[in-house]
Amino acid sequence: MAILSSDLIRQGASGATTASYPISQSIRFNDDDSPALKKTYSGAGTEETFTFSCWVKRAGIGAGLGASNLGLTLFSGGPNVSNYGEIVFRSNGYGVQDSLDFYYSKSGSISADLVTTRLFRDPSAWYHIVCVMDTTNNVASERMRIYVNGQRETSFSTETYPSKDAVPDFNTATEHGVGVFAVSTDTRFFDGYLAEIHFLDGYAYDASYFGEFKEDTDIWIPKEYEGSYGTNGFYIDGRDSSDFGDDESGRGNDYSASGLATHDQMLDTPTNNFAVINSIYADDAAAGNALTLAEGNLKATGGGSTFSVKGFTFNLPKSGKWYFEYTIGGTEDGFGYVIEGEQTTIQAGNGPGYLLAAQGGGIQYRGWRNGGNYTTTFADYASGIFSSGDIHQVAIDVDNNDFYYGIANVYQAADAGKDGNPSSGSNPLVADFAFSTNDIVLLAAAYSGTQHWNFGQNGTFNGTKTAQGNSDANGIGNFYYAVPTGYLALCSSNLGAV
Repeated sequence: MAILSSDLIRQGASGATTASYPISQSIRFNDDDSPALKKTYSGAGTEETFTFSCWVKRAGIGAGLGASNLGLTLFSGGPNVSNYGEIVFRSNGYGVQDSLDFYYSKSGSISADLVTTRLFRDPSAWYHIVCVMDTTNNVASERMRIYVNGQRETSFSTETYPSKDAVPDFNTATEHGVGVFAVSTDTRFFDGYLAEIHFLDGYAYDASYFGEFKEDTDIWIPKEYEGSYGTNGFYIDGRDSSDFGDDESGRGNDYSASGLATHDQMLDTPTNNFAVINSIYADDAAAGNALTLAEGNLKATGGGSTFSVKGFTFNLPKSGKWYFEYTIGGTEDGFGYVIEGEQTTIQAGNGPGYLLAAQGGGIQYRGWRNGGNYTTTFADYASGIFSSGDIHQVAIDVDNNDFYYGIANVYQAADAGKDGNPSSGSNPLVADFAFSTNDIVLLAAAYSGTQHWNFGQNGTFNGTKTAQGNSDANGIGNFYYAVPTGYLALCSSNLGAV
């Protein structure tokens, strides 16, 4: 089960193939690296009134996230664990799993709390989140507000509003954190992508200040914020990969970055959403789904005893030519594809290679395998295994129903030769597969070792390679090898181009 098909993109800017306010980069937070943006303010701002806005694409979803399974933090601040505020995606340790929780605590007790009924379980989607505090408002329900993709949230499992003129411990002369619960001890590190991070001190603004509906659609897209920020306000957009916390608001409220590397500046943004591995994929019955994912769902590690598979967040589009790259980490890992509905045929013992030729197939050991047999072996790897770290290339010509597979820029042919050429359309590895007439699920399949995937947004393969800067036919992406003529990256901007 992929999240995004060729014809359907989720609401929010994930669906924006063009944008009047394009966003060029995001910051990837990999929770295993303890990533954080932090600042200790020298003085308090307007504690009663503020607005936090950001675009977010989740990677880790579900149970077992954050210290004590308490969830993954977007923004936090306060002097101690009895007096603080937090905006957090909850896990299974407290509250409602995958809800958004906007709350603050005073003297060890939660004083105000909004927990959404809406659950945030889509690893393919960019969400726009706006949280507003305004305890000066005479109407209780206006004192805390949450907006998601331009719409005000009105359904909550917990709904407790502050008293009139209450003073939360957000926006005080204490340490604050983006992507981390930065109160006393850093914890609950965010896992996913953040973009366009605004904090407005002294202003209670709704979502329309940061976004708008695309004309004649219900798709929410970003727009440039043109207002003031106040004393402690900031705007972080990640444009400087050596200084992710640089404040672009003009207020000079820079945040210090830790646990973030230059390769965590990503091309995956609210205005051009790229494919990743689907962290909630779980619809094949025979092989496991136990790939361990990291690095914004672009790193996959197998368990080592059986094959595990996960689909991508995009199905293969029904037309066009599509290209991506990955590095194989173990001796048996590989890529596969399967017609939607045939996933139960995939076996734990040999992954997609067990599929019949009409159902799909997979790369395994040293060649193309389906029906449990090697239909094509790659001469350079006849001794049995791939070399760990080699960059593998997938090029699928849907228009002509051909599949090409390259290793270190040498494309393998069906006769075990090395003269495949996706640019000229000659000598594919698999010819005349029914790509254009079926829903095709693209698979990461791993037995052991670690794969690094690049759909155009991850040119360094999570910091393991030196980016080469090759883009596709539309000038999109950062690929290691030159993209074959006419082929495109799997991203929302390109889905509108075919």
